[in-house]
Amino acid sequence: MNESIDFYFDMMSPFSYLAHTQLPDLARKYGLTVNYLPMSIPPAKIAAGNYGPSNREVPAKINVMLADIKRWAAHYDVPFTFPKNLEVEPWNVGVLYANDKGQAEAYVNAAYAKIWADGCDPADMAELSQVAEAMGWSADEFIDYVQSNEGQTRFRKACVEAHKAGVFGAPIMMLDDQTWWGNDRFMFIEEYLKGRKS
Repeated sequence: MNESIDFYFDMMSPFSYLAHTQLPDLARKYGLTVNYLPMSIPPAKIAAGNYGPSNREVPAKINVMLADIKRWAAHYDVPFTFPKNLEVEPWNVGVLYANDKGQAEAYVNAAYAKIWADGCDPADMAELSQVAEAMGWSADEFIDYVQSNEGQTRFRKACVEAHKAGVFGAPIMMLDDQTWWGNDRFMFIEEYLKGRKS
């Protein structure tokens, strides 16, 4: 049996943020780790054959979705502020850098706090530099990496691997032969983990 939960997520996704407020502790409860796998939602949707409009193009849907996000944030007792924009690709690339250093959970916590708790401007590299400094990294080295051809190429490859794994959106959690989509699936995840442990 696998001993880590694959967590496919996009920093632009508020539902991925909400999921991450719960997933690491749940994984630890059952002796598992989280395998952090950043991806980009728009190309994942297209790769899966979903050519429909984005949520932002459907006003009735976006209004209900925003209300649901706020309800879930209150339910989990976590802060939520919509960011200035959703230009997050360097933040996603940063997950790969953090993975290399064995600090993915701490980085994702810090990045999500900036974007979805504080509502920062993700396009402002000064904000991302602050995350690197808080991690104890060289901010210059980190920013160079997330903007480099190497980092961006590696992220594109990670996206392709996600598509091959059957990822069509985010957040998606996978373990053994099971797949769960959405921050509202933790009841089902825990039911499976209880059965898996027994």
